[in-house]
Amino acid sequence: MSGTAKALLVDDRKENLLALEAILQGLPVKSVAVESGEAALKQLLVDDFAVILLDAQMPDMDGFETANHIKRRERTRHVPIIFLTAADRDAQLALRGYAAGAVDYLTKPFDPWVLRAKVSVFVDLWTKSRQLAAHSEDVREREARWKSLAEAVDAATALLRSGEEGSRDRAIAMLEQARWG
Repeated sequence: MSGTAKALLVDDRKENLLALEAILQGLPVKSVAVESGEAALKQLLVDDFAVILLDAQMPDMDGFETANHIKRRERTRHVPIIFLTAADRDAQLALRGYAAGAVDYLTKPFDPWVLRAKVSVFVDLWTKSRQLAAHSEDVREREARWKSLAEAVDAATALLRSGEEGSRDRAIAMLEQARWG
């Protein structure tokens, strides 16, 4: 589990990717830029992302089709997608973006500070989600350890109550083994 949040930037134009990287500069997120929907899907097979900034209009596989593929995969279906497009403020395109699973749809030119704020929120959510998952795992491990210790105490108590010869030494050995694991 990587400790650094990543943003997947998907746009068929290099200058747009450079602009997005510049906008995100200084945020606690590593930008990973790709130039096609296919490349985005490949990248999502090897990395986890806090957010995806996805150009809606690209050749071959457009952003909508890419988003549909992302949302169909168990591993990636919960990654938030922000669509970015140069298209006019066509309500149908925005609706298509939301139908494909987007959490937001921004048309260019957009305010870079608004995009930074949105990405920052998703990075914070991703970070808190990772922290919560790690904490939950710690709690599960502690609960398993306490259960194991309680079982050892019960077994040692039963052994002591049995009155068998040597039960005291066996009970102590059992408890020491459980304690030091």
